[in-house]
Amino acid sequence: MVTENSQKSSLGMTKPKPMNFFQNIIKPFKRTSNSGLEDDIERIAALEQKVFSFQVLVSATKDFNPAHKLGEGGFGPVFKGRLRDGRDIAVKKLSQASRQGKNEFVNEAKLLAKVQHRNVVNLWGYCTHGDDKLLVYEYVANESLDNVLFKSNRRSEIDWKQRFEIITGIARGLLYLHEDAPNCIIHRDIKAGNILLDEKWVPKIADFGMARLYQEDATHVNTRVAGTNGYMAPEYVMHGVLSVKADVFSFGVVVFELISGQKNSSFSMRHPDQTLLEWVKPLVSLLSHVPLFLVRASPKF
Repeated sequence: MVTENSQKSSLGMTKPKPMNFFQNIIKPFKRTSNSGLEDDIERIAALEQKVFSFQVLVSATKDFNPAHKLGEGGFGPVFKGRLRDGRDIAVKKLSQASRQGKNEFVNEAKLLAKVQHRNVVNLWGYCTHGDDKLLVYEYVANESLDNVLFKSNRRSEIDWKQRFEIITGIARGLLYLHEDAPNCIIHRDIKAGNILLDEKWVPKIADFGMARLYQEDATHVNTRVAGTNGYMAPEYVMHGVLSVKADVFSFGVVVFELISGQKNSSFSMRHPDQTLLEWVKPLVSLLSHVPLFLVRASPKF
């Protein structure tokens, strides 16, 4: 959408004046009584964000062709596209039928507008066109860590050096979110499915629909429990006590999945009396690492 206060580029993108960015996105959803949210919007609107025209995104995705669909979540479908300058993009399109999607749309855009890090997926801009609300991201070429490890035959492509670099990359991304971002951000849904891998296997934390801002001087916050079963910290599940430690716990589960080759959510299906973490705990404490490492990995490792 182009306004009289913005300048259009050759790529069909514009840079809005302050207050355009989130007013356009959030107006249909925001509650007038939530002054804190409005204050956040005002601050975010002052950031430099690109506005993509709807026609540019239609052209880039071949009219949101199902063949270009990368996946779908509570937010709505995600499509791959290519801009006229050759850059690939991922476009999240809000599902009008999903109230959860509306909440996640606003939350993800609000938080990622402030974030810039090699190990966090990069938000390039947004588009509003009537009832259509879209977020535009960098395209990450190598699928999710979950797909590579558990849903394809590509596990053997990730050697030990790459696994270590993936682990350290995720850790750097979380450290940035927790300590170095403009505001401390707790992701709340760290799992292999929310870690995207680029063509060089660099991990990027994605899907911030459940994320929350965290005050620096707070030790924890009480909140409605949200996340994925098997990845959530016990104190968070039982008491709704949220801190950065919740992300650290989830990160630990992902680490064990990476080094064991076992998927946490399906482990208990094969072992009804035991979870992946219960299986790992005695092996770690006894330093008996051999059976832990890559039970299902290629022999070359």
